[in-house]
Amino acid sequence: MKRSVALFALLLAACSFIDKHDPTSGWSAEKLYREAKEALDSGQYDLAIKRYETLEARFPYGRYSQQGQLEIAYAYYKQNEQASAVAATERFVKLHPNHPNVDYAHYLKGLVYFNEDLGVLGRVSRQDRTERDPKSARESFDAFKELVQRFPESKYAPDALERMKYLVNALASHEVHVARYYMKRGAYVAAANRAQYALKNYPQAPAQEEALLIMIQAYDVLGMPELRNDAERVLRKNFPDSAQLKSILTQLGR
Repeated sequence: MKRSVALFALLLAACSFIDKHDPTSGWSAEKLYREAKEALDSGQYDLAIKRYETLEARFPYGRYSQQGQLEIAYAYYKQNEQASAVAATERFVKLHPNHPNVDYAHYLKGLVYFNEDLGVLGRVSRQDRTERDPKSARESFDAFKELVQRFPESKYAPDALERMKYLVNALASHEVHVARYYMKRGAYVAAANRAQYALKNYPQAPAQEEALLIMIQAYDVLGMPELRNDAERVLRKNFPDSAQLKSILTQLGR
């Protein structure tokens, strides 16, 4: 009995110690949210995350917790914690599909992947572009596409559309670069297929011209004149002043 009483007293003392050293002890949901938002706005993202986590742990329901679930995603994003940011946006969409700011959740998800993609397709790097995985670019495109389709009137839609254009060009350039790599390696079938994939999936991208040029060269080497002529005909129609075409035809002895 004495041991139980002593243990209980020890637990009470421990709780009292924790409460005294927890500055948020006794704070209301409103105060926790306000403090978290102030930390977020001032760039103290680590502190903001801690405050938002405390808010949801103590007050899992209500408007402050809901808004906090969205804003913590932004805090993760600013802290370069991409996986946590994406998980937070997806969780918010799942829990609050009809929330007035759910369009922002989709936009933020696209933005997280977009900035991650800059390290893969957009920044100068020593890494061979054929070795890079454009998964982030595709994920970003899909997130922005969902935003634009579901919320065409969203204030984030115009920016999402501009980013989608960039992503299409980046993805097409990646595919053409890989096709060019295959050409240098003598893998002509793979080169033609990769170039054709770029044409089919990114029809408006500037990289179309080079994709067609690769197809002309690859089909010529493979002894497939009909496919070569088809690619040449498409290129002449879409790029009538192509200087590169004249150079390629000269190399092919035509």
